[in-house]
Parts: sequence; C-alpha cells; structure tokens
Amino acid sequence: MSQRRMFSKEIIDSDAFLTMPVSAQNLYFHLGMRADDDGFVNNARSIMALTHATDDDLKILIAKSYVIVFESGVIVIKHWRLNNILRNDRYIPTKYTEEAQQLFIKEDGAYTLNQNKAEKRLATKWQPNDNQMTTKWQPNDNQMTTQDILGKDILGNNKDILSTNVVDIITFLNQIANSKYKTTTPKTISLIKARLKEGHTVEDFKKVITKKYEEWNTDPKMKNYLRPETLFGNKFESYLNQKEELKAEEWTKEYWK
Repeated sequence: MSQRRMFSKEIIDSDAFLTMPVSAQNLYFHLGMRADDDGFVNNARSIMALTHATDDDLKILIAKSYVIVFESGVIVIKHWRLNNILRNDRYIPTKYTEEAQQLFIKEDGAYTLNQNKAEKRLATKWQPNDNQMTTKWQPNDNQMTTQDILGKDILGNNKDILSTNVVDIITFLNQIANSKYKTTTPKTISLIKARLKEGHTVEDFKKVITKKYEEWNTDPKMKNYLRPETLFGNKFESYLNQKEELKAEEWTKEYWK
C-alpha cells in the first residue's frame, strides 16, 4: 500500500469543508491518511479515539457527504479519486470487496452508492480479477483513470438499483439519527420507491434527513418523528423545499458544539 496521501485543494478549500468544526476537518484528514489505496477505512472508531474526535464529527462528515459508511462499519472517502492518483505499480486493490461492489464512480471521479440514470454511461463497478475484486483502472502517463464499462452486468435492472438506493438512504438515516431501521421493511421500500417515481434523487432523501434532524433532534417529542414513514411520506417535497433557518456555520456552532 502506498505510504503517501494527497488532498485536493478543490475539496479542502471549499466553504462546505472550511465551515465544518476543526475537529471534523481533522478527522477527515486522519481518515484519509490511513485509508487503503481505494480509500477504504475499517478502523474509524480507533482513529476517532486516537484523534479525540466525537460521533458528532463523524456525523458531520456523513451529512456533508465527505465519507460513505457501510452497514459493516467500513468507511470510504467519497472524493478519494479526486484527492489521490496512484501509479499502477504501487497500487494495491482494497480487500473490502463486498463494500466495493456497492460503489459506482461518477463522472467527476467521486464515489456514489446509487446509480442514477445520468450516471449509467459513466459509472463503473469493481469486477473480479484473478481471485481479487479490483477496479477497472487504466494507466495513463502514470495516472489511473476509470474504464467506461457498459452492459447488463454493470447497469443491472431496476430492482437492483432500487435495492442499492434503499440501502444507501436507510444507512444514511441510521448513521445520522442513531437508529436501526431495516433496509428490508416493505413499507419503507414502498415509500422510497414512491418518492423516486416522483423524480426525487437519493441526494434529495439525504437533504430531507439532514434538514429534519437539525430541526427535530433537540426536541424530545419531535425527535420520535425521525423515521421513514414521517420523513418519506406525503410531506417529503415540502420538507425538501423548506428554507434553512440557520446558515451552515451557525448550524455548526449551535448543534455540533
């Protein structure tokens, strides 16, 4: 595994990154420094203890889409490929193949769990290679680029895409709200499917979850409504378009201090 890590100024100089608490920024850097060559980390809790980071710091990174958390507890740095470019002769594929199989690579190089229609021609998944699961990297002047892969194995069917979306959305909700909702509950799947049919995206779900968590988490009564049947029901669109009452930096100081 390469012993050197890089961070893109495009990511760390953005307002979204700089308005996070310093402790959350610090956690991001330490996760990045200890990730494998595909950006995966399996000891986030140990790193948090080492850096004195809190659960709130991790929640901020999740809410602002700097990391993706899998049900196994493994974490991947979302913008890993924007931060790091590895030579082919130094690259070691991740051993977290089950988690890697759930990821797609967007046009801008960022990882995503869901494969939207617009991403189908640009997304790629990990494929088996001599008993290993590795990304379809291609060397180009000592740089690694994705290979555009098309076909049924990559595109899958609507059921596969829906299943991936449900896992992504519910995992995000559980991480933010400290809940344990299942990804196999028929009612939850039905609600998510209904909203997706209306044209909403996975990112819309994450925005609603984040907005309502910010609004309801400090109220013992309203906190109970941080659940799929409330968040993803008929008021979903109104929640999505609800104006933010606090600016990002004010919200950070108020809720994550």
